[in-house]
Amino acid sequence: MIAAPTSLAFLCPNRHFGTMQHRQVFGYGSLVNRATHTYANARPARLEGWRRVWVHTHLRPLAYLSVERSDAEIDGLVAEVPDADWGALDSRERAYDRHPVRALLSACGSPAEAVVYAVPAGHAAPPDVTHPVLLSYIDTVVLGFLDVFGEIGAERFFATTAGWTTPVLNDRAAPRYARHQPLSPRQRDLVDSHLAALSVRLVDGGEPPVQPSRSA
Repeated sequence: MIAAPTSLAFLCPNRHFGTMQHRQVFGYGSLVNRATHTYANARPARLEGWRRVWVHTHLRPLAYLSVERSDAEIDGLVAEVPDADWGALDSRERAYDRHPVRALLSACGSPAEAVVYAVPAGHAAPPDVTHPVLLSYIDTVVLGFLDVFGEIGAERFFATTAGWTTPVLNDRAAPRYARHQPLSPRQRDLVDSHLAALSVRLVDGGEPPVQPSRSA
């Protein structure tokens, strides 16, 4: 487990926000799991006016998280993109568009300008049995929220994500998500209890998808 930074100077640096907008990303899914990337200065933050949602796009074989405008707020991480290499991040977040946002750093409430990735509405569709969500992806995302925000933060993740009627492919025995991180038995039980409370439908792993999965 990677410990969250504790220095207030680190968590709430005195920066010129306008110059940082094109160097920071607000991650709300797998990017919250620090083990899936090497982005520097990843700080807990919240984003108002958005919620997570499960979507499928014809540009990907599986369903992933996106965000949409809402009266909710979501937790995540604001992180600097290494060398401002947006091309590499765009590749990781293919099928998503960038949107400029102003997040609020959790430690002090200071604004942090960044961009958030969202699947365009014209390309988004609800997941289905042929384009499910991978359980290994959910596990990895929730592990990040547990690490950064604790069990309350993981509970907020489930509560502020729409689209739980989506089928979830149970691939734990042979994880297909490329950045999958293993969970402890207690962590698996926590994920399973939240999914059960939401009446999420699990489907058998079956055959691998046509293409390898990527992160969202």
